[in-house]
Amino acid sequence: MCVFLQLPWPVFSYAAYFFAAVAICGIGYQFLVIAGIVKFRRLLRLQPESNDSGQDRSQAPPISVLKPLRGADPRTYECLRSHCLQQYPEFEIIFGVAEANDPAVAKVERLQQEFPSRPIQLLVCPELLGMNRKVSTLVQLLPRAQYDLLLINDSDILAPPDYLYKIAASFQPQAASYRPVADAGRKPAAVRAGMVTTLYRATPGATLASRLEALTIATDFAGGVLSSYVLEGRLTFGLGSTLAVRREALQAVGGLAPLLDYLADDYELGNRIARAGFEVVLAPLVVETALAGENFGEMFRHQLRWARTIRDRRPQGYVGLGVTHVLPWALLACFCSGLAGWSLGLLAVSGFLRFAVAAALCTSVLRDQAVDLDLWLLPLRDAVALLVWIASFTASTVAWRGEKFKLRAGKLEKL
Repeated sequence: MCVFLQLPWPVFSYAAYFFAAVAICGIGYQFLVIAGIVKFRRLLRLQPESNDSGQDRSQAPPISVLKPLRGADPRTYECLRSHCLQQYPEFEIIFGVAEANDPAVAKVERLQQEFPSRPIQLLVCPELLGMNRKVSTLVQLLPRAQYDLLLINDSDILAPPDYLYKIAASFQPQAASYRPVADAGRKPAAVRAGMVTTLYRATPGATLASRLEALTIATDFAGGVLSSYVLEGRLTFGLGSTLAVRREALQAVGGLAPLLDYLADDYELGNRIARAGFEVVLAPLVVETALAGENFGEMFRHQLRWARTIRDRRPQGYVGLGVTHVLPWALLACFCSGLAGWSLGLLAVSGFLRFAVAAALCTSVLRDQAVDLDLWLLPLRDAVALLVWIASFTASTVAWRGEKFKLRAGKLEKL
């Protein structure tokens, strides 16, 4: 043991107690995530079966799928094709690119040849209407959508065959967690579902950094969404993996144009729909995305962008996110206490809960076997996450698509 740890320095004792207190709060957070897992599992049990009667399926509302594209990778075609294979009675897919020579164009043209009976459109949307090019493309795609149920998701999302069916079913009253809303002198009424969103899992690339990123999505991001779901009693934001909206809800918040300069357009759209009085529903469904073989620098910049975006949009809640990194705080308590018995006990409890909750997220929620095998990397992942959280307070700049921006009230400002 290091000599200085044996010295009776009051500062180390005070620090040990402080870190222990934070770790105890982190233990409480793990129980909050457990409550979120239980709630999501209840949704899974209540979900409608995809092989329901033909009459039920024939009543499913038609859907317009809007997919903005930029670039392509080895898995792009597989992801886009999964949307064409949907077991759903009526839907259209409208793809948009900013430039006619975008590599994604060839992928869409191949889809049109493979699925000639599918209504697949490809539009070139050259106008840059705001800082967020994705939203800029979506604004130009929206007038071409003919149906009232709109679905937007990222280009790297791999959808299961019953994806559209479960999304549409989640708009039904029995699928939503309705809240009573009462106007003065009026009888309380149920809130209508305005948006449906989904959790997602990530298939890691070959690098260690990519595996840590996938672990972050499975154990940190998903856990954060579910804990928020429990704490607030409902969702007040959307996730880019799926943004399914009713046209009336979209019109109620002014459409997509107000989001042109926002970085977290998915969060912002869901938040505006929730504030407009509609319900944001978490579907009993998990979609999949694939990560590239990024290095540690790319991973750190990516997670730092996420962190600063969350800090900018939810500043009070973001400060509290620091306690969620239970393992690093428990380890610091052990270090500063000189490996006192009580600190080792705290570390044992913290470690057990952290690994148990992470395993539950991977297996019973996300059904992510690939990441489940990487749970031994959790201490390293949590250490990186704590560094990202600390670094997020040092500035308000983010790196996105090769450019640097300043975040101010959620909006991007070019540096």
